[in-house]
Amino acid sequence: MIVISTSKRLLRAYKTACVVPFDETSRIVLMSDCHRGDGSLGDDFSDNQHLFFAALNYYYQYGFTYIELGDGDELWENRNINTIIDIHSDAFWLMSKFYKENRLYMIYGNHDLIKRDPKYSQTKCASFFCDSENTDLPLFPGIKMHEGILLRDRNSGNQIFLTHGHQADLLNSTFWRLSRFLVRYVWRPLQLIGVRDPTSASKNNKVKNNIERRLINWSNENKQMIICGHTHRPVFPEVGEHLYFNDGSCVHPRCITAIEIYNGMITLVKWAIMTTPERFLYVGREELEGPIRLSEYFRTIKNK
Repeated sequence: MIVISTSKRLLRAYKTACVVPFDETSRIVLMSDCHRGDGSLGDDFSDNQHLFFAALNYYYQYGFTYIELGDGDELWENRNINTIIDIHSDAFWLMSKFYKENRLYMIYGNHDLIKRDPKYSQTKCASFFCDSENTDLPLFPGIKMHEGILLRDRNSGNQIFLTHGHQADLLNSTFWRLSRFLVRYVWRPLQLIGVRDPTSASKNNKVKNNIERRLINWSNENKQMIICGHTHRPVFPEVGEHLYFNDGSCVHPRCITAIEIYNGMITLVKWAIMTTPERFLYVGREELEGPIRLSEYFRTIKNK
């Protein structure tokens, strides 16, 4: 077996990426690592499903395009995506509204790598059963799942490379079948009794650091701004530091994070349960980093 390097795996995703034009009038939100599951105790998404729905509803109302950067569905622990769609039908109903208006793009990650097969994604994700209307409704008919997306500025030609980031993780890319077996039959049963998976990038800081170092190196070598998920750790560099960003995840115990691109700016935000001075609870949005003009990051590329 020939083991392909991180650089070659990322370059493959880059060269086959779907091009999505944008400009300063565009509104784009990036989320990843929802890990939507079957509603059981092992479903990490369940605790944050209301945060996700509230955030996505906000982005729908304000005209954003939603791009999911992989691991949207937990298809290592679960074999049947129909169960996931049924359990989280409200989220899928809202995503279907984005899709109908050509405002939805989906990248596959290692945990939903099976979606790269067009036959799978275009049959399993074509429709869903709507309880309120008691009938099947269109979900993502004819959808194409991507390994990478290039956001290309209509005016300057500058590009932002979007991908999940598992390409920098040998165990979760080249040897993904082995990892899936371990997750499905070893770590998931142990997770239910409180044992953490030490091989997971989201739960092992040493693994996270190594993956981030490889992604930063690739970004520097190719002079390319890149936004990923996979590690579940948000990354928002200062201008001139490096050009690797990470949108975090939707399965943090207390919040979900996202990266917004609008008005030519980029911002890292979180959505969480917040409290008013009168002690009423609400779902709120908070800016963690930024907004910073994208042109400032692009300028550093030209100066390298």
